[in-house]
Amino acid sequence: MSSPTAASRIDLEIGGMTCASCAARIEKRLNRIDGVEASVNYATEKAVVHASQDVDPATLIAEVEKTGYTAAVPAPPAHDEHDHDVTDSELVGLRQRLIGSVILSVPVILLAMIPALQFTYWQWASLALAAPVVVWGAWPFHRAAWINLRHGAATMDTLISLGVSAAFLWSLYALFFGHAGMPGMTHGFEWTVQPGDGAGQIYLEVAAGVTMFVLAGRYFEVRSKRRAGAALHALLELGAKDVAVLRDGVETRIPVAELRAGDEFIVRPGEKIATDGVVVSGTSAIDTSLVTGEPVPVEVAPGDAVVGATVNAGGRLVVRATRVGADTQLAQMARLVEEAQSGKADVQRLADRISGVFVPIVLGIAVVTLGVWLLLGFDAASAFTAAVAVLIIACPCALGLATPTALLVGTGRGAQLGILIKGPEILESTRRVDTVVLDKTGTVTTGRMALVETIGDDRDEVLHLAGSLEHASEHPIARAIARAAAEERPLAEVDGFQNVPGLGVSGVVDGRAVIVGRPALLREWAVPIPDALAERAREAEDQGRSVVWVAWDAAARGLLVVSDQLKPTSAEAISRLRGLGLTPVLLTGDNGAAARAVAAQVGIERVHADVLPADKVAVVQTLQAEGRVVAMVGDGVNDAAALAQADLGLAMGTGTDAAIEASDITLVRGDLRSAVDAIRLSRSTLGTIKINLFWAFAYNVAAIPLAALGLLNPMIAGAAMALSSVFVVGNSLLLRRFRSIS
Repeated sequence: MSSPTAASRIDLEIGGMTCASCAARIEKRLNRIDGVEASVNYATEKAVVHASQDVDPATLIAEVEKTGYTAAVPAPPAHDEHDHDVTDSELVGLRQRLIGSVILSVPVILLAMIPALQFTYWQWASLALAAPVVVWGAWPFHRAAWINLRHGAATMDTLISLGVSAAFLWSLYALFFGHAGMPGMTHGFEWTVQPGDGAGQIYLEVAAGVTMFVLAGRYFEVRSKRRAGAALHALLELGAKDVAVLRDGVETRIPVAELRAGDEFIVRPGEKIATDGVVVSGTSAIDTSLVTGEPVPVEVAPGDAVVGATVNAGGRLVVRATRVGADTQLAQMARLVEEAQSGKADVQRLADRISGVFVPIVLGIAVVTLGVWLLLGFDAASAFTAAVAVLIIACPCALGLATPTALLVGTGRGAQLGILIKGPEILESTRRVDTVVLDKTGTVTTGRMALVETIGDDRDEVLHLAGSLEHASEHPIARAIARAAAEERPLAEVDGFQNVPGLGVSGVVDGRAVIVGRPALLREWAVPIPDALAERAREAEDQGRSVVWVAWDAAARGLLVVSDQLKPTSAEAISRLRGLGLTPVLLTGDNGAAARAVAAQVGIERVHADVLPADKVAVVQTLQAEGRVVAMVGDGVNDAAALAQADLGLAMGTGTDAAIEASDITLVRGDLRSAVDAIRLSRSTLGTIKINLFWAFAYNVAAIPLAALGLLNPMIAGAAMALSSVFVVGNSLLLRRFRSIS
């Protein structure tokens, strides 16, 4: 896919990253290549690269590998299940190391903390238990630190490896060359750093405990990241796997991948619809909840569009495929969600920049801490302990996870509710919005004409004769009348049907010469217009409704009042938008009377009517010139430019592709309450990001001085560091509880 700047997008799966500073290093390395603009996301473990045409994936992969990490082009969808298993091998490996480390470390920690348990050679038993933890359990940290060292870099793993190794090596020195290995040696556990004889102090509980806690933090972090990204994986898994296709009148079951646009296929009750299409025959109710979040089944009949991955809850359908593969609505939803999860908000870019320089700064603080303690006359053991505590507590895991995990969960939850957020920067737009412009037709109203009133002495006969005659017409108002009449009783046959463009229709129904249309058509047939009916017609038209006259046997017999219907949830949605602090504005090309009538029903005070499609942008610009931050909700081709102009564009998923492409958020359901949910979800996600970032920054700002001052035992520091990451990820996962108002 090429953009106007002749740049192509290349996605890469990155392996070996352990913290945000890893992502920052890879991103910096890739961006050094001419013609490359890269963004590396630690949470999704992916790089999104926009590169000029002369840069190929092999060049990018080689550059990542030079940095000490692995990279690969994502496998095709057919291999997703295999890839998922391979990815989980990391989780299995971490779980095994964690379980082994817990079993071995807990006795070491208990022996160190409880002097009463310290038997004669307890320190040598601690060494035997701690050594496998330090070597095998902490191996991922040592290996990553060594790879980074070879590439002249330092990451979180460098801090952990240095801290654990230093504690273990000091203990070995004290045991073999000091007097800590003497029979009967005991010492108590201190929460803070205490002066002591370095040759008599061992820190095996620090080496084993830090490894255990950090492994626990890493395991829960990875598991939570998998859960956070599960919504996208579930979305991709929604579709049907095979389909009963009709070819030359013969039903054949084939894999969905072999289905082509134009093919007709059968959907039996309980089956998923294989792909987007149009119903050719049959009627049924379709459960769209998997794709749209809408709990109420939708009735479909021949000519109605259906969406792939929805479930046929009723009768047998024959559907003609209109879009297959990457063009289907489900595939587009998954693509939008993935792009949103791979992107970065401005707040995350700031956190990434900080993480990139954080590790070298921490190493410097640890060295300074060691030097200052020694210069102040403290013993080497105390100085060493304080320096190790700084190394261990300062890891920037929480900082790197704060934004991407919230984005993963928020956008994934949005997809489950039928809200597709195109990018992380959209979240920041929703916070500032104070005005929401609503297109009328198809957004506040259904966009479908319906009969609202029948006026006349014999209403049943007025509707029956007019509906029978209008059944032959394709005009939207005619179809609304015919539909209403058919619901009352079977329509009659029509003879001599004539359509007079712009005026109406005429014909013979049940032996009567019937005219249906405007007053001008009645005058052409010399039918008098009664004053009483004319007054009723004016009242209806003042309310913005369309009036159709019905006459037969040379006399005007009644009126049919037709109107675009309000969506039943529009008034509630607009009330809730006000509750979010937004001012609603109605925008429509309809006449002022119709617009004001609709506005009055839903509680909108500001109306812009008689607006041409080209002028919708001007209305948005006018509001922006007033200092307002504008959100626009629309569904038609004529809304696309205004959606793009608005500070935040929300497109109804029931609308046109042009509108959806121009918007920032797509509302799959077509229910205006989804716009409320979208803004609520975006604000909740942004709020979660802020809480995460505050915790991550505050934690490091407070913890490093405490460690440097000797107020934290290194093992306690390790536990606190692990818990900070778990808190951030856990707080993000709370977004999974977000509930729709509908």
